[in-house]
Amino acid sequence: MKRRSFIKSGVALSAVLAAPSWAGVANQDKQREFKISLNPGIIGVKANLAQTLDFAIQYGYEAISPYTQEVMQDYSGSQLEEHKAKMDAHDISYCSTNIPVEFRKDEDTFQEDFRDLKKFCQTMEKQGATRINTWIISSHPDLTYTQNMNVHGQRLGECAKVMEDHGIKLGLEYLGTRTLLNQNRFPFISTMQECRDLIAETGQGNVGFVLDSFHWHCANESREDIQSLSSDEIVVVDINDARAGFTRETLEDGKRELPLATGVIDLKSFMQGLLDIGYDGTVRTEPFNQELNQMEDEKALKINVEAIKKSIQLV
Repeated sequence: MKRRSFIKSGVALSAVLAAPSWAGVANQDKQREFKISLNPGIIGVKANLAQTLDFAIQYGYEAISPYTQEVMQDYSGSQLEEHKAKMDAHDISYCSTNIPVEFRKDEDTFQEDFRDLKKFCQTMEKQGATRINTWIISSHPDLTYTQNMNVHGQRLGECAKVMEDHGIKLGLEYLGTRTLLNQNRFPFISTMQECRDLIAETGQGNVGFVLDSFHWHCANESREDIQSLSSDEIVVVDINDARAGFTRETLEDGKRELPLATGVIDLKSFMQGLLDIGYDGTVRTEPFNQELNQMEDEKALKINVEAIKKSIQLV
């Protein structure tokens, strides 16, 4: 279940389009240990694994999403080794991919997907990919907070056990938007601290955070909150900006902007927090932005990587 099918996308990129070109990253960001990642689908670019790697090389990305289902279906052992060699030659690593298990619905649905998780993780291991992520809906129509915590902890804990056997970490993303928190009868986790509680509930040491600047902002969190984490606790980072003209309480998850498009989110504090703790994973965007999705591929790829690099330049 993809979040894009759960919430609608939209809004504009005028501030990004008008921004001057960014240059000089080699001289500006020597302190950072994290890598700039490309997930083409999230910016409206249709590409398979080979094309994604070519785009990364061409436009200056440093990591790519692993297309594990594609590798399982279409890649021979020699093709995968050739792909990995090309990645190594250009110093490109893997980012994270979505969990292939639907854990939010009934038990039968969960068990049906869960049966195939081991094969998925085996393929991840062959690729050299080590990170899987998912997001947690912050309310429920029927389950109380405690009931929902128990279900999530049990199911995600089972998934994490399988992943750990193959050297994979699982990242959980809390959704800080108040609109999602209040859309169902029973609120669920929507802050970093509550997500920490869920991580503990799984009982597994290979579970951590997906940290998103948009939800960090909506949850009214700070640089100090990021400093409370260790680098190892963060599996992947998303950086986005919020639409202007809305309060924290009225922002909607599926309508965002690329980093620094509006300046609503304090990305300088967010990025500084990552540097403070020595975060060494990957950073990507997740703007859910209709205008970006409708751009020609070349333009979208350039604007996206430029937005990430400008955010790095802040610190």
